[in-house]
Amino acid sequence: MGDAPIVLSIDAMGGDLGPEAVVSGMSHSAKANPDIRFLVHGPEQKLHKLISRKKALAERCEIRDASGVVSMGDKPSQVVRNGQGTSMWAAIESVRNKEATVAVSCGNTGALMAVSMIRLRKLPGVNRPAIAILWPSRNPQGFNVMLDVGADVRADAEDLLQYALMGVSYARNGLNLERPRVGLLNVGTEEHKGRSELKAAHELIGKAAARAQFDFVGFVEGGDLPGKDCDVIVTDGFTGNVALKTGEGTASLIGDRLKEAFAYSPLSRLASLLALTSLRRLQKKIDPRRVNGGVFLGLNGTVVKSHGSADATGVSAAIKLAFQLAHSGFSDRLAARLASITDIEADHIENSETNEESPR
Repeated sequence: MGDAPIVLSIDAMGGDLGPEAVVSGMSHSAKANPDIRFLVHGPEQKLHKLISRKKALAERCEIRDASGVVSMGDKPSQVVRNGQGTSMWAAIESVRNKEATVAVSCGNTGALMAVSMIRLRKLPGVNRPAIAILWPSRNPQGFNVMLDVGADVRADAEDLLQYALMGVSYARNGLNLERPRVGLLNVGTEEHKGRSELKAAHELIGKAAARAQFDFVGFVEGGDLPGKDCDVIVTDGFTGNVALKTGEGTASLIGDRLKEAFAYSPLSRLASLLALTSLRRLQKKIDPRRVNGGVFLGLNGTVVKSHGSADATGVSAAIKLAFQLAHSGFSDRLAARLASITDIEADHIENSETNEESPR
């Protein structure tokens, strides 16, 4: 991409904390990286007032006036029909028009996916887009990629193959892993376990591994999500979303219990002071704000979905991820990788038809 600045399209109005948090997050990112430029979507007068206070932003933003806001309670179908004047729609439109490389929004996930699919369209060969997230792990890179975590509750064998290829591309461009290891989430690691579509996906992904240059480790279980046996975990959106929300809830519970334990007595409070450096290091590693950002995969353009409750640190993390993907040319690389599934799926269909015609 050379030395040209990377332009990101920002929906300033979608988050729970308002445009103040989004603009502060943009400011943090601008200070850290001089190559970022922003197209910012929302009420022009309000955004101008916020941005003009940030020296690092003033000359690096173009404000696009959009008075409408998509709320967390809006139905995706309503937004698709009536959302043309919203900041979310405008942010996606800038990517569609090639004015920006990646869109970032803290807004309603369902609405954002619906608008992204309508305006950006799916890549050739993609049945269902997926949402990929980074899951804290014991691997050297510190995270595993998991997808899908909620774009669609269903997935057949071909969908799971597509998720595997998209996850591999994301791991290469987002985590700098040359040859990612892929695992397929199941109720056990034995090949005879699981639903029929998982068994079929196991075969498809295994056949694709050599051609797509990744390693397939086979079935993995829930306990492997934060493990070190694979780098990409593939599952359907229903299972992935349940796992994601369970993980977030468990992390919150552990944090609360640690605070209670260290506040229990004067001696425990003293112990917390002695362990302060280690506790801060632990907090930094498990802080969900620092890995904020689910990536919509399988579209003609990249969209990063930030948590709706993200503060400036969280928004900055999502922008950092968006910049990294834009800088790597991720959209083009993902499209090229997905083009390789045609031959793999054609072989699978041909073999299936041959087996059906063969005598038992």
